[in-house]
Amino acid sequence: MEPLVQINNVRKIYQRDAFEVPVLNGITLDVPRGDFLALMGPSGSGKTTLLNLIAGIDRPTAGSIVVDGREISRFNETALASWRARHVGFIFQLYNLIPVLNAFENVELPLLLTKLSRKERRQHVEAALNIVGLGDRMSHYPRQLSGGQEQRVAIARAVVTDPTIIVADEPTGDLDARNAQETLDLLQQLNEEFEKTIVMVTHDPKAAQHAKRILHLEKGLLAESAAEQAAEA
Repeated sequence: MEPLVQINNVRKIYQRDAFEVPVLNGITLDVPRGDFLALMGPSGSGKTTLLNLIAGIDRPTAGSIVVDGREISRFNETALASWRARHVGFIFQLYNLIPVLNAFENVELPLLLTKLSRKERRQHVEAALNIVGLGDRMSHYPRQLSGGQEQRVAIARAVVTDPTIIVADEPTGDLDARNAQETLDLLQQLNEEFEKTIVMVTHDPKAAQHAKRILHLEKGLLAESAAEQAAEA
C-alpha cells in the first residue's frame, strides 16, 4: 500500500535579514496510513517545522511532500488553505479555543467551511464531542472547563471533519500528569479504533511511548541520517 505521507529530500531554509537559517537539511520519510508517529528532538531540531510542512501550514524550500497521492508542496496558497480545511485536524499545546464560543460552537467552526447543512453539522459535532467524552459539556465555555476538558474539545474540533491526518504539536505540554494521560489515551483510541493517522511532536518520552513509532530529529536531520553524516565526516 502506498504511504499516506511521502516526504522526499525536504529542505527548509528561513531568511533572517541577510542570513539564511537552515532548519531541515534533507528529510526523507514515509508515514503509512494508520500510523501513529511521534517526532522527538531537542529545541531547534526542526520537528515542529516538519509537522507544519506535513500539515500544509508552511512550504518546503526544496523537495516534495505528497499526502494521499497529492503533492501539496506544489499547491498555491488558496489551494493549500482549502486542502488543510478538509484534510488536516490540528491539536495544539494551548488548545486555541475561542473564549466567547461554547464547546459546541468551537467544535463546529471547521464545519462552517463545508457545505453541510445545519442539521448535519450538529450531528457531526455531537458525535465528535461524544467520542471525547464531553457530550454533556456542549454548552460550556472554555473558562468553565478544566485544562484536560479544553484539550478534549480541541481534539473533537480536530476530528469533526473526519480528516485524512491529525497533527498534534506538544498536545500534553500544558497538562498535568492525569490529564496528559487521558489525552494520550484518547489519541491512541482515535488511532486504533478509528484508524486515524497521527503525527505528534513531543519532548516527553512518556508521551512518545503511546505512539507506534518514534523518530528523532537532530540538527534538521532524522537521527540516523545525522549519525551517517557524522561518521562520514
